[in-house]
Amino acid sequence: MVITEVRIKLCEENNERLLAFCSVTLDNAFVIRDLKIIEGTKGLFVAMPSRKLADRCPKCGGKNHLRARYCNNCGARLDENRAVRQSDGRAKLHADIAHPIHAAAREQIHNAVIQAYYEEKEKARQPGYVCTYDMDDYDYEDTPVTYTSVAAEMARTVQTHPAHSAAKGTHFHSSSLPARPAASTEENSSARS
Repeated sequence: MVITEVRIKLCEENNERLLAFCSVTLDNAFVIRDLKIIEGTKGLFVAMPSRKLADRCPKCGGKNHLRARYCNNCGARLDENRAVRQSDGRAKLHADIAHPIHAAAREQIHNAVIQAYYEEKEKARQPGYVCTYDMDDYDYEDTPVTYTSVAAEMARTVQTHPAHSAAKGTHFHSSSLPARPAASTEENSSARS
């Protein structure tokens, strides 16, 4: 995995713990948005994008966030201690939408994001600073990446990196790509129109 871009959006100074939002681009092909840089008790922490966990009202079946005291649908009082507790006793109120599977990937993302955060803080001090976080991403029609070029790059990566022990079916191998016939130049130009 190659982190090809990190974009940072610094938060206002009055927010004590949330320092910035960021997006991470992997292999010029996949973007993960809404990571958060948070000032934790042990230093800076990169939080993955997450969603609020919810459950159903026992009376009407309406969906409610785990912090809700009353049902959003019928108004019935809900048990405030219904959230699952983590090993440290805190209630589990959110679940990651996207996250690294192993510690080495988490560390790689963390290091790239924190480095980009400090660089963005320096840029923000300069006159004429413009945040790039909200700028448009690639214009997909003009991006010169094709299925064939991605497959070829993945094949080179598989050949140069040692095998790993991930479970079968949990990762992408270029050798498992279906064959795709090469399109003619006329087909490519008509597909873009």
